[in-house]
Amino acid sequence: MDFLAELWQFLKHRKKLWLLPVIMVLLLLALLIVFVQGSALAPFIYSVF
Repeated sequence: MDFLAELWQFLKHRKKLWLLPVIMVLLLLALLIVFVQGSALAPFIYSVF
């Protein structure tokens, strides 16, 4: 959690809040790939990218 707090402070201090949606989308895509890796949906997810 310390990393997330430090990242938030960096974004707020440098006025780079526009990066927050980009980071969130990348995180969601990474979680999707990790959770679907072992299932039957994996070939369909990888074909999207």
